[in-house]
Amino acid sequence: MKPRSTIYWHDYEAFGANARRDRASQFAGIRTDLELNEIDEPLVIYCQPAPDYLPHPQACLITGITPQLAMQQGLPETDFIRRIHEQISRPGTCTAGYNNIRFDDELSRQLLYRNFYDPYEREWKNGNSRWDIIDMLRLCYAVRPEGIQWPDGDRGGPSFRLELLSAANDISHEDAHDALSDVRATIALAKLVKQVQPKLYDYAFDMRLKKQVQSVIDLERRKPLVHVSAMYPASRGSSAIVMPLVRHPLDNNGVLFYDLQTDPSPWLSQSEEEMRASLFTPREQRAADEIRLPVSVVHINRSPMLAPLPVMTTERMKFLGFDLATARRHWHLIHEHPDFVRRLTLAMQGGAEADADDDPDFMIYSGGFFSEADKRLMTRIRSMDAVQLADQSSAVSNAFLDARLPELLFRYRARNFPQTLSVAEKQRWQDLCRRRLLPEAPDAGSPAGLTATQCLEQVKALSEEPGLTESDRHVLDELQEWVQAICEHLAK
Repeated sequence: MKPRSTIYWHDYEAFGANARRDRASQFAGIRTDLELNEIDEPLVIYCQPAPDYLPHPQACLITGITPQLAMQQGLPETDFIRRIHEQISRPGTCTAGYNNIRFDDELSRQLLYRNFYDPYEREWKNGNSRWDIIDMLRLCYAVRPEGIQWPDGDRGGPSFRLELLSAANDISHEDAHDALSDVRATIALAKLVKQVQPKLYDYAFDMRLKKQVQSVIDLERRKPLVHVSAMYPASRGSSAIVMPLVRHPLDNNGVLFYDLQTDPSPWLSQSEEEMRASLFTPREQRAADEIRLPVSVVHINRSPMLAPLPVMTTERMKFLGFDLATARRHWHLIHEHPDFVRRLTLAMQGGAEADADDDPDFMIYSGGFFSEADKRLMTRIRSMDAVQLADQSSAVSNAFLDARLPELLFRYRARNFPQTLSVAEKQRWQDLCRRRLLPEAPDAGSPAGLTATQCLEQVKALSEEPGLTESDRHVLDELQEWVQAICEHLAK
């Protein structure tokens, strides 16, 4: 029997803005049917912080969540992600949110990885999918803006910030950056689009499926499309007229697109080495007047918002600053130079640098997929209580095939079941925390996040800013006490 299709709307609050390295502080989720009616009780939970990581003070000010609050009201990370996994892995679930594919989904993957779940299965298995409505709103603005109020941004175009869109459209969003409030505002925005632009809503919802995305992309005739993304200028409504070129040579889910607003002539005769330099040289290392080769990678498994060019009216093109004749001329130039695409493909093959991380905590993408044998052991670990972990962790570690897993198991025990550590293991954990938070060189950074020195410096700088509320000062005071307590513990 086919599972009932539902949407699980969710949002994380976090102790930092880097989804790969920072940690979650709060999670909220609401399940709805496909008509966006709530069908379950909301889930709101906090995650206890571990002693190998320090929050970013600015993040704590934004959310109001201090490490003390998360410790008092939260769950150990393993229980936190277990509660979340129960929801997002339910058969027939489309996991959705606002900017979730770039942030919240990445937090989920990291949490699942650190806690011995397959980090990807819940995204596709048992009829599951994922969707992000921020690009649906961008598409709506680009091609069907009627019925929605669009707040002005500070970069010459509309703002797609959740709290500003909510306010402009009289959507209750009383506590922005509270996870549950953000989820309710996201659902309300989705309802608004579904009401005023139902065909666009249905189209955007279908684009969560890889097969649907593939049906829109014509790599044989390379028909131009409308694409919306944060990578494009806000002054153009975060939109572009693009030409599909070829599949990414290293990523089966990636397709290379060219932005047809830019004349391709400077790159048509370039070597692959010159193309590679144009694509991958960091912005700060490029000359001020140097234009990057305007090729982007669109991932068919990340709910991209692509649409046939005719959906954009002539009036809308003019409003957004597009010149269709220019785009067509640029399309023909590329079409007449097939070797350009061949050299671009070679440039992409050599351009993506390998993930340099050698810390198992951050090797989700650099160590490959787990074997079936290791997955069976991972499932066993998740079912073990503290006593079983203490008794069996050594044998399980020796049985792993993947070199990342023994160290991940040690850290999993240290963060969630510290009572299972031997005297030697406690010292080993203390040493790891000390290396991350108290490096020998005072000015040294840590690839795992803020050091204690950096955190306290940021607290001091923020505390001297004008306009702080009593609540802000309380957050900063709590954070300073937290850091000092951890430093005292690690100094023992």
